[in-house]
Amino acid sequence: MRRLYIGGTWTASVSGEAIDVVNPATEEIIDRVPAGAPDDVEAAVLAARRAFPSWSATDPAERAKLLAAAASLIEQRADDIAATIATDMGAPLGFARKVQTLMPAGVLASYARLAESHPRETRIGNSLVVKEPVGVVAAITPWNYPLHQIVCKVAPALAAGCTVVLKPSEVAPLAAYALADILHEVGLPPGVFNLVSGRGPVVGEAMAAHPEVDMVSFTGSTAAGRRVASLAVETVKRVALELGGKSANIILPDADLPAAVKAGVANCFVNAGQTCSAWTRMLVHRDLYDEAVRLAVEATRAYTVGDPFDETTRVGPLVSAAQRDRVVRYINRGQEEGARLVAGGTERPHERGYYVEPTVFAGVEPGMAIEQDEIFGPVLVIVPYTSEDQAVRIADGTRYGLSGAVWAATDERALAVARRLRTGQVMINGGRFNPLAPFGGYKQSGVGRELGEHGLEEYLETKSLQL
Repeated sequence: MRRLYIGGTWTASVSGEAIDVVNPATEEIIDRVPAGAPDDVEAAVLAARRAFPSWSATDPAERAKLLAAAASLIEQRADDIAATIATDMGAPLGFARKVQTLMPAGVLASYARLAESHPRETRIGNSLVVKEPVGVVAAITPWNYPLHQIVCKVAPALAAGCTVVLKPSEVAPLAAYALADILHEVGLPPGVFNLVSGRGPVVGEAMAAHPEVDMVSFTGSTAAGRRVASLAVETVKRVALELGGKSANIILPDADLPAAVKAGVANCFVNAGQTCSAWTRMLVHRDLYDEAVRLAVEATRAYTVGDPFDETTRVGPLVSAAQRDRVVRYINRGQEEGARLVAGGTERPHERGYYVEPTVFAGVEPGMAIEQDEIFGPVLVIVPYTSEDQAVRIADGTRYGLSGAVWAATDERALAVARRLRTGQVMINGGRFNPLAPFGGYKQSGVGRELGEHGLEEYLETKSLQL
């Protein structure tokens, strides 16, 4: 069984209990990690608190050097880390390498640069305004992007001069251990980074409630985010939440329909639909609706479901039996609500593994559960609209506001609609994801932003010195 990483050393959990790590493609146990206890959290937080004064005073250039070295090691070990993610999370190997591993390496390298370049002092009249690290950060991360989501918190926190206690998801924790090995190897001082694996109701809640933690950064479900925030507020911690989404892909009547539908299907099914920002609702003008449904069904046929290590696989398994069962329940509910199942369904495509066929629903009306709820699986719903105003109302008609897309004949027309949407990020005519731009949501999709300078600012306090 693996160990916890506390104060620069690998140590056993006081609980003595373990959590099985399961390969979702084979349903076999591949590893075991400690089920951490509150006493483990106490030790990790105290180690981070002891390390904070010296780390926060470390020259930014030195912090940058360590982060850059860690980014370089991730790149060098990309094949091994990608294989780990493909095994414990189920992402197809190519995607696990390019997006799940090399993208976070790039994000980490960007924070190495920002550690040095981001301004920490400004003058306003007779005041000197300075930015200082928040302090001890509790980072609680999910399983769907098990390295990227960690780097999005740990990298800016360390760049800012904070110290960190990380709780990765117990469902797919092995990438976190790979990162801990790398941070240890590059010489990060003891206590600056700590890892306590375990279950959310035990380890996560102990971290969120701990009086010596200055900030909690959480990514996960909206329900769990509410719980984290309620615990943190007791000690008035800073809280950053990156939560759920039910993002709309609005295809305007003058758009290139085949291109927009093809891209929309791809975005929905990437990572087996286990992406908080996925465009899971496709909104199409009623005059073009039947053609869009036909194109979506045709595109879906190209998404081969299978072994993450098979080069022909485009959709791997869902991460766990519980996640597969959740998605199947929603597919059944969609049919009960009267939506038309036009692709996929609940039949298991393979005898072993937590697989679900990429699924498309037509005849979906606003207010249906499959149109409102984050399913977190390869399920696309196609919704008709009759006017631009109605499309905006439907897009904004959920409790979420994380991402989305708009397609039109010109960028200017698409931008005009995008500006009306209450969501944190909108792709215009297939605009690419930018890992340096702020990422986060409106409404119940979260509080705060990750990535780039906006992500770094989350981990800085502001002090005003009057001269």
